[in-house]
Amino acid sequence: MTITRQRLIFCAALGSALLLGGAFVFQLLGYAPCKMCIWQRYPHAAAIALGALAFFVPLPALIALGALAALTTASIGGYHMGVEQGWWEGPTSCSAGAIDNIDPDALFDQIMAAPLIRCDEIAWQLAGLSMAGWNMVISLVLAGLWIAALRVKQTSA
Repeated sequence: MTITRQRLIFCAALGSALLLGGAFVFQLLGYAPCKMCIWQRYPHAAAIALGALAFFVPLPALIALGALAALTTASIGGYHMGVEQGWWEGPTSCSAGAIDNIDPDALFDQIMAAPLIRCDEIAWQLAGLSMAGWNMVISLVLAGLWIAALRVKQTSA
């Protein structure tokens, strides 16, 4: 079997479809997504659409945008993983903030305004990586497929 541009595009777009589908399956199993989990889904949806287009019209610009979408979701996943690990703070809208020097009324307001699903808590992990970490790793592989598709010479077959 020859590695063609269309096959690489198909595999990259299929990978995004499987990751997005997996996210929805986890959601159906009761793992509600946080705000950053949702952010990671948009680039996958874009990669799927770009893959469908680029499969039939393999323009280098479409393929490059597919790679950019995969790199974008990998970046968000890496950022999210860092928030989960406590390496840096996440968005204040979905992470716990410090409660030092906060009066009780302000603390109560902060608690009442907090979302139910926090971005800085790991809901599920496998082999030491959270869902965000796995999204990052797999999305980097998908970006590699998109880039390989750019590098493969277009054939007429």
